[in-house]
Amino acid sequence: MRLFDPLQLSLHLSQVRGIVRRYFVVNGFDGALTMLGLLTGFYLVGTEVALDVVIGACVGATVALGISGSTSAYLSESAERRRALAELEAAMVSDLSASTHAGAARVLPLLIALVNGAAPVLMALIIITPLWLARAGVPLPVPPLPAAIAVAFACMFGLGVFLGRVGGTSWLWSGIKTLLIGLFAVLIILLL
Repeated sequence: MRLFDPLQLSLHLSQVRGIVRRYFVVNGFDGALTMLGLLTGFYLVGTEVALDVVIGACVGATVALGISGSTSAYLSESAERRRALAELEAAMVSDLSASTHAGAARVLPLLIALVNGAAPVLMALIIITPLWLARAGVPLPVPPLPAAIAVAFACMFGLGVFLGRVGGTSWLWSGIKTLLIGLFAVLIILLL
């Protein structure tokens, strides 16, 4: 167990849990809203759109969101961590390259990049599950596009509930706020 003590110390010192939570919610919300936008657009086009086309577009967007999220987070967090380490070294007039802080500066950007890239992918894969089920021949109570749109709203509500609990505010109101954002996005799509 002592092997993990430096990592635990790094996580504590850099307050990474809050950062990881923020990245998960922000990018999970991006994934959910992107899928909601794609699915709404396909729904408005009409039922003649092949399910394979919808799934292909959603999967393509999911891959792009995952790559964008992980690489942008890694590049920005690496730069920020290197800067913070350099400032700490300057303040301490010491080389900290073998310290716990330096280890955190190397490891934490990878962890944050993983979460940042995985969050939108996870949300998107959950949201398009009804499409895959319909393609596999599993009967759904509603057509696959409206089912996936409903799942997108459910995921957005869930992220809002999570934020409400983290922030110590009303989980219901927080969930409703994220639903309203989704409805606003759908309204803009309808107007366009």
